[in-house]
Amino acid sequence: MKYLNHLEEWLITFLMATATLIIFAAVIHRYAASNTGSIPVVQDWLLTLNFTWAQELTIIMFVWMAKFGAAYGVRTGIHVGVDVLINRLDEKMRRKFIVFGLLSGALFTVIVASLGAYFVWENGAHYAFLNLTNSPLGDVPEGPTTPDLEWPTWIVYSAIPLDTSLMCFRFLQVLVSYLKTGELPHHDHGHVDGLDDEQPKVDINVYAMKDNLHPSDRPQKNEEDKRGQK
Repeated sequence: MKYLNHLEEWLITFLMATATLIIFAAVIHRYAASNTGSIPVVQDWLLTLNFTWAQELTIIMFVWMAKFGAAYGVRTGIHVGVDVLINRLDEKMRRKFIVFGLLSGALFTVIVASLGAYFVWENGAHYAFLNLTNSPLGDVPEGPTTPDLEWPTWIVYSAIPLDTSLMCFRFLQVLVSYLKTGELPHHDHGHVDGLDDEQPKVDINVYAMKDNLHPSDRPQKNEEDKRGQK
């Protein structure tokens, strides 16, 4: 469970880093191929490298990032919600509405996951499964492929059932946690992971500064006044 709690972050980090590297390599390749005319051998070699698939692959990666980001939002509580009316209710009614909302989210996502899985299955996953198991294909369609990568589109569309299934699990996870603790996940937009909440101690005595910008003489004057009164 400890590793599952950070599944979205790992997937999003991997996809974002890989997409960034692919785009960087494609841009460098395009620039180098168009500016190495004086070096025919290098230019000819660069032109043999095909990066036409880079844009399509990064688009697919960003779609997957967005889908898994939705599950991350459920777990961390960063999704926008209108709870003005619910927060004005008494604790008992508020608890019922929150439970109803979480169950509704779980029901909605499990329906979408089921429909998405059926669509993926009929869009080519069925053909791939039969082909993998050396079973008779019959009249099962192979399904379309992507233009540049020529990947089966069911692989791309698999983000829908996979992510919404994870979202359903996160809704149920938040529900169980809420029933146990009575608290919902809340994301502080000003918080930065890795930074301590405590303010660092500053070992500076501003009263010891000998200038006109700080009240440096005030404690000393107070002591002198007390001595003078004695």
